[in-house]
Amino acid sequence: MKKDSLLPDELIINKIILLRDQKVLIDRDLAELYGVETRTLNQAVKRNIKRFPDDFMFQMTKEEFEFWKSQIVISNSDRMGLRKPPFVFTEQGVAMLSSVLNSDSAILVNIQIMRVFTKMRALLDSHKEILRKLESIEKKDIEQDEKILLIFEYLKQLEQAKQEETIIKERKRIGFKP
Repeated sequence: MKKDSLLPDELIINKIILLRDQKVLIDRDLAELYGVETRTLNQAVKRNIKRFPDDFMFQMTKEEFEFWKSQIVISNSDRMGLRKPPFVFTEQGVAMLSSVLNSDSAILVNIQIMRVFTKMRALLDSHKEILRKLESIEKKDIEQDEKILLIFEYLKQLEQAKQEETIIKERKRIGFKP
């Protein structure tokens, strides 16, 4: 953890989920990271709703909500606050939250979250390059396998031709002998 960061990166990374093919943070997790109540965060967002279009923030569907609840372990007291599907924020939505939440700690946490998103993107890019290289190696391996199979086929044909030649030489000759 760096001197200027408030939270360990792993804490933030563990709260990022994949929903609708996007990396998002749930309102209650963001509120916890910022050190405010979820309702306070949501009220600040609702007061500035024009800053949060659908690609910055959206509400989980009932199906997504039920699936998400089934995936996490939460106590009964935590469930009481989960009566309706939570709001989730994309990376751009998290960036916009810094303009809505004006405390110094919220700004520092927001900067840290944005850095984590950037690190994750860089990791994914490096993983993509590694995957591309592996696919290339696998493709070459398949080509090599095909060539080796072809060589074995030629060797088999050569062996059959030798066997036929040997059989022909060892055959008893019939017919006119000079």
